[in-house]
Amino acid sequence: MILGQVFSLESIKVDLQSDTKDEVFEELVEKLLEVCPGLDRNKVLDALIEREQKMSTGIFPGIAVPHARTDMVDRVHGVIGISKKGIDYDSLDKKPVHLFFLLLSPVGDCEYHLRVITQLSQLLKTPGFCEEMLAQNSEAGVYSVMCRYEENFA
Repeated sequence: MILGQVFSLESIKVDLQSDTKDEVFEELVEKLLEVCPGLDRNKVLDALIEREQKMSTGIFPGIAVPHARTDMVDRVHGVIGISKKGIDYDSLDKKPVHLFFLLLSPVGDCEYHLRVITQLSQLLKTPGFCEEMLAQNSEAGVYSVMCRYEENFA
């Protein structure tokens, strides 16, 4: 199970309060720092913003996958965030984003980074997955839904 190792119960936030893309980056990075306390907050934010400036990571309807590669980590770390109200994210479809999957990957491990992105993309395209994720009101519920759907790919 790939995503069950990248995301943890502690790396999920179901009640994002952000109103803007910059605010959601800050809120997601704060959550990331709770599970990876040794990271440099500003460097992580800079890496995410630099990647985002190349092309919006709001690539699925209502979903964004902000990600960056950095030498600050030795494995892929992730955070899941849910915004009930939705956030203007300058997405490709110009619609608000409700579901966020932040990924921070090591520079030297392209293969595993791509495996994580591929597995996540498969889940995001699976009928019912996003709706079930958004219906959850607890971190445990979100993690359970993700793991249950991912098991179907094993």
